[in-house]
Amino acid sequence: MYCPFCSATDTKVIDSRLVSDGHQIRRRRECVACQERFTTFESAELVMPRIIKRDGSREPFNEDKMRSGLVRALEKRPVSVEQVELSINKVKSQMRATGEREISSELLGNIIMGQLKDLDKVAYVRFASVYRSFEDVKEFGEEIARLGSDK
Repeated sequence: MYCPFCSATDTKVIDSRLVSDGHQIRRRRECVACQERFTTFESAELVMPRIIKRDGSREPFNEDKMRSGLVRALEKRPVSVEQVELSINKVKSQMRATGEREISSELLGNIIMGQLKDLDKVAYVRFASVYRSFEDVKEFGEEIARLGSDK
C-alpha cells in the first residue's frame, strides 16, 4: 500500500475493524517513512450480473444508480444511512444468489421493491409509482390496497 503523503511503499497496519455489517474491513495504517496515518477500506470484489434493460440492451450493474434511486424514494423518511447500506447489500446478495450472469431490470426492480417494502412503506409506494409508471390515482390506490392486504 502506497502512502498517500510521501508515496513510500512500506506501511504498517495499526488497527483493523469490520464495518458495513461485516462487508468491509477498515484498516488504520501508518507510513514507516513519514509516520503519517491514514485509513483504508477493504471489501471483496464480486462480479455482479449485467442488467438486461427493457429495450433489450445490456449494461453493467451500477450500484450508484441503484443507491440514488433508493435515496430518492427514501427522501425525508425516518430511515438511517446504515439501514440503506444494509438494504443495498441485501439487494446485491440476492442478485448474486440468482447465479446468473445477466438478470432483467424487472427482476432487479422487484428485488429493490421487496427491500423497500420491508424498510419503509411510503418509500416503497414512491419507488413503485416511478418503476411501474403509474398513470393515475387509481393505480396508486390499488398498490396501497395491496400493501395493506400483505400485512
